Amino acid sequence: MPNAISDAHPNAEVRARILETACTLFYQQGVRAVGVDLVVEKAGVAKTSLYRHFRTKDDLIAAFLQREDEDFWGTWDRAADQHRDQPSAELDAHLGWIGERVGRPNYRGCPQINVAAEFPEVDHPARKVAAAHKRQMRQRLKGIAERLGVARPDELAGQLSILINGAFVSSQIFEPGEARPLLRRAAHALIQANRT
Repeated sequence: MPNAISDAHPNAEVRARILETACTLFYQQGVRAVGVDLVVEKAGVAKTSLYRHFRTKDDLIAAFLQREDEDFWGTWDRAADQHRDQPSAELDAHLGWIGERVGRPNYRGCPQINVAAEFPEVDHPARKVAAAHKRQMRQRLKGIAERLGVARPDELAGQLSILINGAFVSSQIFEPGEARPLLRRAAHALIQANRT
């Protein structure tokens, strides 16, 4: 393969290139539609290099989701850090960046939801990462709900999870700029309902 990275390059660089290529392809085309041969070709590496860093395609898919997790929670943490003492403002901030994300023209949905839909087996490595991501979201939302002082924080966390995950899978129906205000108004209605 003339464009392949030689084994003389540091292992971390080769691994990063493989993962970056796989992440782009998996997100754009779906994980089942992308084979390792395409990842190898687009990354410009030998197939043995891919398998040196990722034992199986399932391991590569799990690494893709873990990277998406890091990006998502990094954005979440930055928004949370700006509003630690104001739970309502923190929730609005999260719904703001999530609304912006789902409103992007190239948005293809939540990677965790997409992969969970492609792999119904509960013990699949990628599905485990996806399930852990969704549990963590609900836990974080519960923390916000507790700080809001609502009567049923776990219930509100569940409702907000449904709202956010619904936005992730509904991006095609939003008019430009509509997702952010819709999410915020719906969340405020849920909060108000949980205060009664």
